[in-house]
Amino acid sequence: MGGRQVLAARRLLTETLDDERPEHEVMSAARAVVAELGSPDRLLELVCELASGEGDPAACALLSYRHVLGFDKLLLIDGGPRHKLRAHLWHAGGSTAGKEDIHNHRSPLASYVVRGRLAMELYEPRGDGGVSAARYQESLSAGTADWLLEPAGPARLRLTQVAEYAAGSSYALPAHTLHRAWSDTAGPTVTLFLETGGERRRHTDVFTAAGPHAGAVSKVPLDVKDYLGELEALSELLRTA
Repeated sequence: MGGRQVLAARRLLTETLDDERPEHEVMSAARAVVAELGSPDRLLELVCELASGEGDPAACALLSYRHVLGFDKLLLIDGGPRHKLRAHLWHAGGSTAGKEDIHNHRSPLASYVVRGRLAMELYEPRGDGGVSAARYQESLSAGTADWLLEPAGPARLRLTQVAEYAAGSSYALPAHTLHRAWSDTAGPTVTLFLETGGERRRHTDVFTAAGPHAGAVSKVPLDVKDYLGELEALSELLRTA
């Protein structure tokens, strides 16, 4: 169920993250781990092993898909409720700057930019002024794991920070932090993304100024053949990073 790099990555994630600690300590540890695993040579070896069928391709394919925000989301290692390691791939010419929904997450996260460049905006709620948006509570359907969006009324948000992350940089965010991110370059962008933390929020908050959302958004998983093909394509991209 795993070659040398897969087993080493699982061991590092488990030893570093599978204990109880405050959120700020979880984020610090997660940021260090994702930077270590995202180093170009190590990530290339890991992705090549997974593309050859090591790990658990059938289970990982079921949790890999094209995200509604415009990037491919490939699960590399599933550590259960404690951590999930994913590769995110924005394709060349696929930037959706200004179109993504502002959102938060179910758990703390850390991300490392392997190739390309990522732009990010951070927001906070406010009573007046700022950006007008429609708020939704997003949850997962028990039967299909589709995204369910329940309207939660109007809201206003204030932009608090604008950041840019080039290849070789990393960041970590608490679960509740409102943000949006997009590829800020004409070429492809690859990030290594780590969800972590012992507890998951039951829903996330989504804010959009782009008009009403559907009540449910389908999540179409990859089949195993396509999943392995995406990993093979990712390995070729990493070789030219």
